[in-house]
Order: sequence, then structure tokens, then C-alpha cells
Amino acid sequence: MAKAKNPRKRERGTIDELPSGALRVRVYAGQDPVTKRRHDLVEVVPAGPKVWDRAEEVRQRFLADIRKRRNPQTTATVDQLLDRYLDQHTGGRRTVEGYREYVDKHVRPFIGKSKVGSVDAEILDSLYAEMRRCREHCRDRRGVDHRTTHPHECDVRCRPHRCRPLGAATIRKIHYVLSGAYKRAVRWRWVGSNPIDQAEPPPVPTPDPQPPTPEEAARLVAEAGRRDPDWGMFVWLMMVTGARRGEVCGLRWQHIDLERGVITIRRAIAEVRGETEEKDTKTHQRRHVTIDPGTVAALAEHRLRWVERCAALELELAPDSFVFSPSPTGQEHLTPSSVTQRYSKMADRLGIDTHLHNLRHYSATELIAGGVDVRTVAGRLGHGGGGTTTLRVYAAWVAEADQRAAQGLADRLPDRPPSSKPDDVERAKIDPRYPFERIAVDLRERIAAGEWLAGAQLPSGKQLGVDFDVSTATAQRAVALLRAWGLVAVSRGARPVVTQPSPCSSKDLT
Repeated sequence: MAKAKNPRKRERGTIDELPSGALRVRVYAGQDPVTKRRHDLVEVVPAGPKVWDRAEEVRQRFLADIRKRRNPQTTATVDQLLDRYLDQHTGGRRTVEGYREYVDKHVRPFIGKSKVGSVDAEILDSLYAEMRRCREHCRDRRGVDHRTTHPHECDVRCRPHRCRPLGAATIRKIHYVLSGAYKRAVRWRWVGSNPIDQAEPPPVPTPDPQPPTPEEAARLVAEAGRRDPDWGMFVWLMMVTGARRGEVCGLRWQHIDLERGVITIRRAIAEVRGETEEKDTKTHQRRHVTIDPGTVAALAEHRLRWVERCAALELELAPDSFVFSPSPTGQEHLTPSSVTQRYSKMADRLGIDTHLHNLRHYSATELIAGGVDVRTVAGRLGHGGGGTTTLRVYAAWVAEADQRAAQGLADRLPDRPPSSKPDDVERAKIDPRYPFERIAVDLRERIAAGEWLAGAQLPSGKQLGVDFDVSTATAQRAVALLRAWGLVAVSRGARPVVTQPSPCSSKDLT
């Protein structure tokens, strides 16, 4: 006689009682596609009335969530979703190809074969953690980081593999692509909700522009011009205009008005998978950049060199010729990547840690330090948003401008009473303990020696700071001490004035 089958179906998941009386609910939800480890849904139900009933409700909820993810409204995979989304993306070709490279390397190998509805926030957090672990997603850390993916003979540039995390900005771009794709999936009714909304990408990186110093910029321009006048003109124009490298590579003579001293930036050269194309600027807008007379003269000399080269070949320089070109007639544009490599090699020879894009930082920083308003700087660089990007990303902190701001504020502040106690005021004459007291004693002795007579003006606080190699604030404290001694008079916005010579020096008091 055959055994009767148990009519009760085996329950899925476990409910374990903890020593505290709470219950832990655990339900198997499959394998994590990123780490390849067991993926469980776990929740602890606090002890209390009807704790077992509440735990059973949690277990049933887990099972419902799993069934929903395992049985989405489509059998499409993440790969198929990304393909369809990127095919319909309205961005530029270079932008879309960049997104494809990101997802091909960092998304498809891990969750590409997963069904669209099976991806949740926990899986995405695991994916982002893998990106932060190693950008090459290594499995064997004894490998080699080769200098190129093409066939080659290894040299010192091919080194043992070292795990480096993927940059936070790149992970955020991948998050943006996934978010956009799943928004489309919700609209297409492939899934009921967007799991990307629950995932946490890295925070926005803090901008840290590192423009070259004026001394470094001068060395770079001099080195570029010494080896090749055309290359020197390219570096100089990058520095003066703050234009992007692709915009300078795409600059044509018809876009330069030497009489008015204006450059019109209309087009740019972009590279996509080893190929170049001429396209609109990044913001799809043209802009006019005024240049100084020295740059106008340098461009005129640069044009004359091109005219002479064409004349030697019995040709004429066409108006649509590129300003910078590898061909004698100017009909070919420079390749942005080759320009970057050439600049980096030049900087390495000079021992300067910088790259080509930092010339854009340099232009913005120097303009702001020179007192140019942010909106004008943003217009020259081609930024939108009224200059928000300019200030947040491109303008490095400038010590000189900050000192001017501090001095300007100090000139408008009300007179500050001496901070020293009466006994400290007299003590400082014979026993100066602090830098500002020693400066005050030195100035007192020089007044007593007749270096400044009554009615003469002392140097400004800023100049005293330079002379004594201290901050402006320290120098101003020294002047305040002289005022407490009755030696100088101080008025707002004016330099200190000697009221009377010191009756004796500090040496006489000892």
C-alpha cells in the first residue's frame, strides 16, 4: 500500500528564538550576483506579545518580496535594459560611448544576466562596494598591471597589480546610468518600482582644483615655446582663454578676429573609441573670449608662420584652416589625447606635478584673484548656472586675494581697544614675551633713534607683517601696543602716525 503524501507543503525560511526572547527571521533569497555568496533576507522581531505571529508576518512578507522579484512583469535582463536605454539616450556620442564603457566593465559582468526585477538595493550596494574595492575587479592579486592592453613587451611601466578603487565620481556616473535605465523600466512597466532610489552611491567628491602656480606656469610656457613655437602658442592660448583642450584643437582661423581681439569658440574635437569627430561645444553654445594685445600679437606671428609654410608649398592658407594642425596646410586638427600626453611629458621633464586641464583651473583662479566678477569668468570658461560651477570646482583658494580681503575688512572695523592688561603693557617694554611685543619694542627703539619723527607715518600693517615675517594680524597687535604706550595715533583707513618720540629705549630701562 502506497504511503499517503503529506498534504502540508514544506515551509520556506526559519524563525529562531534568541536568548533575549526576540525572534530572528531568515529566508533564503538566492545568490548574490556580485559576490556569489548566499543572499538571505534577515530581520529580528523584538520580544513582546504575539511575537510569533509578528515573526510569521515578517516571513510571509519576505516570501512575497522574493516571489515578486523572481517573477517580474518581464523576463528581460539588465543587459537588455541597458542596451535599450543607451540606444535611446539623447546625449552626445562621446557621452553615450563613455557610459557604455562604464557599464561594460563595471556592471554587465556582475548583474548583466540578472532579471530586471531581481535587482534590489542590497545587490546594488554590494556592486558599489566591489567598485570601491578594485577598479579592475581582480580575482588574482598576483597579476600584472600592464601599461597597455595591446600586444607589447613589458618594461618598467608594467608593474605588479595593486588594487585601486574606482573614483567616487565614476561610481556616481554609473549610478546615474542605472537610475535612468530603471526609470524607463518603470515607465515601460517592466518593474513596479525603481530599486536605484534605495541604493546609496558615494557622496559628491569635494572639488580640489590644483592649478599651477604663476612660477610653474611661466616655466611651462617657456619650455613649450623653446622647443616648438606652435606648441608654445597652444599652451599659451589654453592658459589665457581657459578653453577646453578639444575647443582649442577645433579652433579655426575664421573664428579669430585679430583686429577686435576676440576669439569665438564654436566647435570642439572629441575622441570616441580611438576616432575623432568635430562637434558642438560641451554646453552646445558658442561664446566670445576677448584676448589681450600681447596674445593678439602672438597669434598674428603664429599666423604669419603658417602663411610662410603654405607659400613655400605654393599654397594659400584657407580661412577654415585649423589654428593648430599637424599638416602644413592646416587642414587636419590635433588629437586631444596626443596633446594631453605631450603636455604631461613636458611637465614631467620640469618636475611639475600637473596636467593639461589644470591650465583651465589656472585661468579661472587668476581671473578671480584679479578681481574679475564670477559671472564674467563663467562666461569665458563656458559654464552655466551663473558661475556656481566656476566657484565650486575651478577657483582654487588664493592666499593673496584672501589677504586683501582680510586687510579690507580690518580697514573698516571700529577701533579695537588694547587687549593687554595695564601691567602687561608696561611689562612688555622691558620683558617682551610674544612676537607682537618684540616687534613693538623694536619699533619703539627705532622711533627713539629718530628713524620716524613726530608726524611721520609708520608702514602699514601688511607691510610690517612682510618686514617682520609675521601675519598682518600680529603686526596690527604690535601697532596697538605702540598706541597704548602713547607713541602713535591710529585712525581708520590710514597708516599709524608717530605722536612723539620715545623718551628712552628699552635698553635704558634695563
